[in-house]
Amino acid sequence: MFEVGEYIVYGSKGVCQIEGITHLDISGADKERLYYVLAPLGDSNGKIYAPADNQKIAMRRVITKAEADKLIQELPEIEMLWVQDERQRENKYKEALRTCDYRAWVSIVKTLHTRMEERTAQGKKITALDEKYMRMAENELYSELSLTLGIPKNEMEGYIRMQLKDA
Repeated sequence: MFEVGEYIVYGSKGVCQIEGITHLDISGADKERLYYVLAPLGDSNGKIYAPADNQKIAMRRVITKAEADKLIQELPEIEMLWVQDERQRENKYKEALRTCDYRAWVSIVKTLHTRMEERTAQGKKITALDEKYMRMAENELYSELSLTLGIPKNEMEGYIRMQLKDA
């Protein structure tokens, strides 16, 4: 069980803070079941009621500073998520995002940065699909690292590049 005040990553909603743990008093809800009251990090008005015993949506604690530093140093070794078939690519991206695994997010970002460089070299633009999933994966990854490292999200890419350059 997570604690009130703790930050977690909740499925595709990203980083959330646990504001409470309660029973829901609404019709149709199991009155005995415990729910987390989650506040998504980027949405000050948002509230999510997530069953504490939920098995369908991935939930995990936010990465620690030591894990974040290690992840950044290991970025060059993390494999890309390369899929030749255009139709299968989106499914792979969706699947990777649903896992709440920050290494999977890195794989998506690395893959799409490489695809973007290749397409630019050929005089082509990045596809809307690639742009959408790059934004989503970067948002998840940078939001979590930003919280953990205390660096603004919009500075995260530059921070990572500096860390890798200095390594």
